Amino acid sequence: MLRFRQMKTLRKFASVHANVHNHFSLERHLIDRQTYRERRSAALAEWQALVS
Repeated sequence: MLRFRQMKTLRKFASVHANVHNHFSLERHLIDRQTYRERRSAALAEWQALVS
């Protein structure tokens, strides 16, 4: 478990983590393998565009 010295740091981490998790969370058990791969590739491409 991570320890944060300041509450501000924890809030910032939680905010970023939630957004990234929601972006990549594709609920694998609900879709077939091909659809999962396509969505995963699209999410990764979008993420790389956002980061660069």
